[in-house]
Amino acid sequence: MYTLAFFLDPVYIIFVMLPSLALALWAQAKVKGAYAKASKVPSLSGMTGAQVAQQIMHADGITDVRVEQVQGFLSDHYDPRQKVLRLSPDVYNGRSLAALGIAAHEAGHALQDAKAYAPLAIRNGIVPIASIGSGLSFFVIIAGLLLQAYTLAWVGVLLFATVVLFQLVNLPVEFNASKRARERLLALSMVTGDEDRTVAKVLNAAALTYVAAMVGAVLNLAYYAMLVAGASRE
Repeated sequence: MYTLAFFLDPVYIIFVMLPSLALALWAQAKVKGAYAKASKVPSLSGMTGAQVAQQIMHADGITDVRVEQVQGFLSDHYDPRQKVLRLSPDVYNGRSLAALGIAAHEAGHALQDAKAYAPLAIRNGIVPIASIGSGLSFFVIIAGLLLQAYTLAWVGVLLFATVVLFQLVNLPVEFNASKRARERLLALSMVTGDEDRTVAKVLNAAALTYVAAMVGAVLNLAYYAMLVAGASRE
């Protein structure tokens, strides 16, 4: 009964599932569109994404972070534990404004790590808990409702709340990384003022995916809390 409620309840479908899906698809379309346009614009510097990332980090005195190529499309990320900045093939070898912007963004995360940027440290600390919460919260909530053990169900809600907390902390981390990226690209003359506007479109579009993820998580948390609260009053 309760398991089906998550998928058949009109409230969930109309106010949670459909808005979350629509927002996620819209954000994804914006990213792909901005990336596709910027990937066709070669940078005047002629630098590759890998070179940009290296120079940005070296300019800030970061010499202990490796830049590696990783397979996948837009699979770019910075690993603070292994001190590795991984770039997808199109970004690693690319010389377009899209490649430069994404590489600089990931280098921005390395700069955050080197400067002990507090939100990044908080986000990294939340990751293990949020991973557990994302995987277990649904089953804990269902078990609590089926057993009428509402304290257990609320534990499940709290577990999912860690996912929302992660998404909330993630926003300033990502926006700050993009801000650092654009500042360094301009300061180091890797892009011109006109090119910066194209880079900004790519990075701003990418930021929409994090906003969409946060909104989706908040809507799900609100629904879970409403469901448990309603069941406990019966």
